[in-house]
Amino acid sequence: MLEKLFRKRILITTIFPMTYTCPTCKQEHEDLPAIAFNTPSFYNDLTEQEKNKIAEINSDFSTIQRADRTDRFIKAVLFQKVNGHCEPLQYGVWVSLSEKSFNDYKANFYSNDYEAIYFGYLSNWLPGSDNTLSLHTNVQLSKGGNRPEVIPHKYEHPFVQDYYNGISQEEAEKRVTEAFKG
Repeated sequence: MLEKLFRKRILITTIFPMTYTCPTCKQEHEDLPAIAFNTPSFYNDLTEQEKNKIAEINSDFSTIQRADRTDRFIKAVLFQKVNGHCEPLQYGVWVSLSEKSFNDYKANFYSNDYEAIYFGYLSNWLPGSDNTLSLHTNVQLSKGGNRPEVIPHKYEHPFVQDYYNGISQEEAEKRVTEAFKG
């Protein structure tokens, strides 16, 4: 579930005084790792047979073709402000988009100059938070070929409040630890 978070071409790193053993490389590191999801939560709910029959997924796109609809997801980043630190807690998340937005993003995926904002639904349950599935978001593309940035809409939800108000370093470390356990 955890992986180093890559934008399309840029490795993102953070500097925090936290020591952890990476589940991928099994080495000890001293920073705050990104919390990244390999799949949208809705993909995880499928049986193996359904994954093979109705779903497609790679590191950037996923679709689930149901009898009554097609769900479309893209990989994006969400930056959680950590109070008192320059570097945010980073999440590699999946966001559900409309067919029009998904196709627009896919058509412009390799363009380093394309800018757009899409409406999307957060499609992962983030550790340390109440249910974050389907939070309303803007998905912002910017020049430079980076992954789109997820910006939650302002409304009453604990994670959204944390997003706009920031969290403590202890809370950030708690969320990372919870992600390692999950």
